[in-house]
Amino acid sequence: MQEKQLTAVVWQEDDWFIAQALEVDVASQGESPNVALGNLAEALELHFAPPRPTALPAIHHLRVKVGAA
Repeated sequence: MQEKQLTAVVWQEDDWFIAQALEVDVASQGESPNVALGNLAEALELHFAPPRPTALPAIHHLRVKVGAA
């Protein structure tokens, strides 16, 4: 597993703290700055995780005509 260092900013909006990564478009929130940063770290791990299909791909065979028209 590889680690990546990112920069985050945290600000407060009403009762919530918002944490946003500056290098990628990912943000999260929490009831404190530490909770917001923890939630952001979890969101970033999901963001960088390789995609996994929820269903197996269907394989199809096609016949096509090729050559000069």
